[in-house]
Amino acid sequence: MRRSPWATLTVLALAQFIVVLDVTIVNVALPDIQSDLGFSTDGLQWVISVYTLVFGGFLLLGGRAADLLGARRIFVIGLILFGATSLAGGLAGSPGLLITARAVQGLGGAMLSPAALSILTMTFEHGKRRNIAMGIWGGLAGLGGTLGVVVGGMLVDSFSWRWVFIVNVPIVIALVIVTPLFVRHFAPKAGNRSFDLPGALLGTGGLLALVYGVVRAEPVGWSSAEVIGCLVAGVAMLAGFIAVEARAKAPLVPLRLVGSRSVSTASGALALNGAAFLSMFFLTVIFLQQVRGATALRAGLEFLPMGGAAIIAAVAAAPLVTRFGTRPVQAAGAVVGLVGLVVLAGADADGSYTSRLLPALILYGVGISVVAFTAQIAAVAKVTHGEAGAASGVVTAFNQVGGALGLAIVSTLSTSRTTSAIAAGSSRSDALVSGFHRGILISAAFMVAAIVVTAVSPRLAVTQEQLAEAAAAA
Repeated sequence: MRRSPWATLTVLALAQFIVVLDVTIVNVALPDIQSDLGFSTDGLQWVISVYTLVFGGFLLLGGRAADLLGARRIFVIGLILFGATSLAGGLAGSPGLLITARAVQGLGGAMLSPAALSILTMTFEHGKRRNIAMGIWGGLAGLGGTLGVVVGGMLVDSFSWRWVFIVNVPIVIALVIVTPLFVRHFAPKAGNRSFDLPGALLGTGGLLALVYGVVRAEPVGWSSAEVIGCLVAGVAMLAGFIAVEARAKAPLVPLRLVGSRSVSTASGALALNGAAFLSMFFLTVIFLQQVRGATALRAGLEFLPMGGAAIIAAVAAAPLVTRFGTRPVQAAGAVVGLVGLVVLAGADADGSYTSRLLPALILYGVGISVVAFTAQIAAVAKVTHGEAGAASGVVTAFNQVGGALGLAIVSTLSTSRTTSAIAAGSSRSDALVSGFHRGILISAAFMVAAIVVTAVSPRLAVTQEQLAEAAAAA
């Protein structure tokens, strides 16, 4: 049966679209989720961070499973898991059930996303057609992140927060039905390769333990046995992860690649960029709704210029990278993002959106987009063609994990400031503003660290051909 490669691209891009959409669509629903299910302030961030942690922690394992078991099979399994847990999240009646659904939903995303990318690279031959397909793939993914806040706001205001999860279900059902019709089956790759499940479990488990320890530090104290035990267990599991990866014949994270200066600095920059972004997004959504009184839809619309600026900046960065190299462009992006956060840290309950929030969001959208685009290019531009996919997977996982860890730190310290302000007699609104300011400034500190990492990264000269290949791999 002859299948159109462009029909295949449509199916795969729609699947990736909902995975990316789900990262941002949930944010604007957080205040409603908190009030309806009774989330504590420090517990609310798990709705976001558990998804990104599991997604990032199992992303490389999902790619390995697609290679060994067949990409289309893993793609469909991932879709079904993602759709079923979206429904479970929409029907959840307690914080524990919602967080569990989000964790398994992240696992579904970690299966379908790399499988879809694998099918895409096998469907389109290397060259111009693949680059066009990858451009459409990346563009739709970026659009999903931008539209998520608006779609989420519309669903929350028109129906309820539950629909930000349930909306995925009919899309997933349709994709599962049409996948056998439009997506070819590719035979699994031959060779004696392992899944490296111990590596995935140790890495993800260690990160979850660290995040849990940081989150619990605010209510029970950093010196408590619970917090110390979680942090020690997390470090021990991550040490075990490194030991497993060093001995594995087919490691999930090739330590040789991570030892490369271009890959390691790109990974560090993306982890810090992700930490700043996820923290800023989480805090600002709550600030707009609980302090400034915006509806969910209005909050989504107020974020829209940031998404538009990010898309334009990514397109504009490409010729700058070929002209000036990766390091100066990435450094400029980090500085612009830092300025945006500093401006945002001055926002208050009554100030004008146009004069304070809008410039900050546009500057920040430009900055994080340039850093993300350039770091992805730097990570894969100088590795061999056969290792480009592995390098891209590593830096993407760092970005997701950095976001979750950063959110845990910022949310904990922001909540601590808010709690202290209320105890000192401040109004709830003033206390939330104080916590918001601290959190945004900590996010700005992540961007300062990203500038430092960028300063020690190699300055890579990238040709147009290399840029196209690197963008396809990324």
